Amino acid sequence: MVTGRPPLDPVRQIERAHRILDAVSELVLRWGYDKTTIDDIAKRAGVAKGTIYLHWKTRDDIFAALLRRERVLMLAEVREQEPATPGELFGGYARALLRRPLLQAVLSGDSEVLGKLARQKRRARGTPPVGSVFASYVTELVKHGAMREDPGDHLVVLSAILNGLLILPDGLPEELKPSDDRLAELVADTVERTLGTGRTLPPAAADAVARATLDFLDAAEDVARDRLAVSLCSKEASS
Repeated sequence: MVTGRPPLDPVRQIERAHRILDAVSELVLRWGYDKTTIDDIAKRAGVAKGTIYLHWKTRDDIFAALLRRERVLMLAEVREQEPATPGELFGGYARALLRRPLLQAVLSGDSEVLGKLARQKRRARGTPPVGSVFASYVTELVKHGAMREDPGDHLVVLSAILNGLLILPDGLPEELKPSDDRLAELVADTVERTLGTGRTLPPAAADAVARATLDFLDAAEDVARDRLAVSLCSKEASS
């Protein structure tokens, strides 16, 4: 007969993991990643230190899960706005990103917050969801006349717009820095001017672009949620 503590049910495991991530988010933003210890996290989350290791092997794994959760929440926020054009989509993406201090830290490579992770996370800055999902979205936009096919490299251009407009203002004097809402407007306008065709679409094409935009967001959110689910799996759940 097997005795001992019964396994935690999956729902409570996930709730516990999110409670731990809430603690990590608060501590990292307050003290920075380098100064945040597992002991600090356990105390703030109200769990035993060993409990944290039931979910993640290392501090880096915890932080990866936290960033994945932030991306899920950001994409969900954009989806709630139901953007209908590429400009609305990526303007909303910029606005939602700027509302999340941890993602802002990743965007700017803020070493005070990220510590040693600043160098490791630079490649994730401002880059929208990639891969076949984005390529399919661009194909639909070109097909319906909402985006130019030339000069190509749409992801490179889009990443340059996002990184340029969201990072460069950090070097401006405080009185010249645009507000977050203004930056989002500039992203939306620049995306349309740089990648758009400038044509007024007929109703059927505009509807198709709106559907493609929401389909893209749904697919990107699904990918982000799948990645988060992998990060939230615990040793208890797999045993």
